[in-house]
Amino acid sequence: MTIQRLALSAMLGLSLALAFTQSAAAREQIHIVGSSTVFPFSTTVAERFGKKTSFKTPVVESTGSGGGLKLFCQGVGERTPDITNSSRRIKASEVELCASNGVAEIVEVQIGFDGIVLANSKQAERIELTLKQIFLALAKEVPVDGRLVPNPYKNWSDVDPSLPNRRIEVLGPPPTSGTRDAFVEVAMEGGAKKLPVLAVLKKENKSEFKRVAHSIREDGAYIEAGENDNLIIQKLEANPTALGIFGFSFLDQNEDKIQGSIVDGAEPTFDNIADGEYAISRSLYFYVKKAHVGTVRGLQEFVNEFTSDNASGEEGYLADKGLIPLPDDERAEVRQSAMALSPLEL
Repeated sequence: MTIQRLALSAMLGLSLALAFTQSAAAREQIHIVGSSTVFPFSTTVAERFGKKTSFKTPVVESTGSGGGLKLFCQGVGERTPDITNSSRRIKASEVELCASNGVAEIVEVQIGFDGIVLANSKQAERIELTLKQIFLALAKEVPVDGRLVPNPYKNWSDVDPSLPNRRIEVLGPPPTSGTRDAFVEVAMEGGAKKLPVLAVLKKENKSEFKRVAHSIREDGAYIEAGENDNLIIQKLEANPTALGIFGFSFLDQNEDKIQGSIVDGAEPTFDNIADGEYAISRSLYFYVKKAHVGTVRGLQEFVNEFTSDNASGEEGYLADKGLIPLPDDERAEVRQSAMALSPLEL
């Protein structure tokens, strides 16, 4: 984006913010969209915020990280969200989209960590997997005899004889989901690097390696199950041989029904994710439209509540919901930046 375009975007953002301030003087309710993974944490904070303050309880919608950022970046004004939750960091292209629509200042708030689990019903045996096996089971193309071919593996035992002799069937999020983005970046790419052919490809052609590592098969072995993680859990109960992909918090809240697969020798537990022992983990965020602060009632106060020790601290109420808190020093830095509404710098 050129300097001239950035200047025009900033001027547009200022004019839209002024128009919003004058015309919407004061929407009475905060509007939040975004990640299905962050949704339960955001909803919990919203409910407590509504009960303990004089502000109305914020409206929280689960639209997926990509969908939420698209809505968030539509512009400034009462018809657009104030906050979007995300289970991945905002992309440079999304920052540019926001700027082109007058959303000139975005406040980034990292709230903690989460693990991505592959889980199945407790009616079946717990499965142990490696990142390499996960890639070979779910990739659209895999190396066979030194060449990339359409994934031929039908059963888990085709991937590795040590795995169960049952059909590969994995329920997971769609491309608009931050969980999907993080899963392909951490699990699929991590597994691809373990294969000699693809390790060489990564050195010789990074873009082609990324295409292969991030492409999930479309032949029925991977089933897009939407943004509703609770629906995936219901389907796992109905089909004990299937696996589902979702955030650790949903495993934590449904441990009476489902169990997390062991990945690279580590169980998806709170401590293993916090310590970095569990291989598939990611950061969680929410983003605030600074132009709405001071106009939408309670927005600054909501940010303060979400970043408080009482909410996202080590002993905070969000830890009871499965959030893995940031280390104390990082959390203090994030809170200071959020309370100051410091604009994002990528």
